[in-house]
Amino acid sequence: MARKRSEIQPISPDASIYPIGVAAKMLNVHPRTLRIYEAEGLIHPTHVGSRRMFSANDIQWITCLRKLIHEEGISIPGLKKLLEFAPCWEIKGCPADIHENCGALVDRATPRIPHKAGDAAALKAAKVAEKEKKKTGTQKKKRSSSG
Repeated sequence: MARKRSEIQPISPDASIYPIGVAAKMLNVHPRTLRIYEAEGLIHPTHVGSRRMFSANDIQWITCLRKLIHEEGISIPGLKKLLEFAPCWEIKGCPADIHENCGALVDRATPRIPHKAGDAAALKAAKVAEKEKKKTGTQKKKRSSSG
């Protein structure tokens, strides 16, 4: 009896497949650095039992974090505070074509549109409304500049 061949599926970039040691080697950091970032709330690896597992998107986000910390000179507490007020692409200055396709996109910023504090659904709705408002604002700018 012949075995069926299963189709090979590509690994999703958000699949947590790298243990902390491998992730640390990929990033050229000590595993303790990754534990510090997690303790500070900057990263959220998946926990499988007591093991931390990282995805390709996590690796990309940590790479961005390290650039902000080491190249831009932003402290960890400073970066945490900045992320409350602006999404990562605004802090780093990523162009729209890059941040729209970024798998490591991090938006922990509190939306400027009023919403009920502590209500996750209201927070999500406010973020969606803010994105829509931002889109219509950029479309108006494009129309007025091209006209």
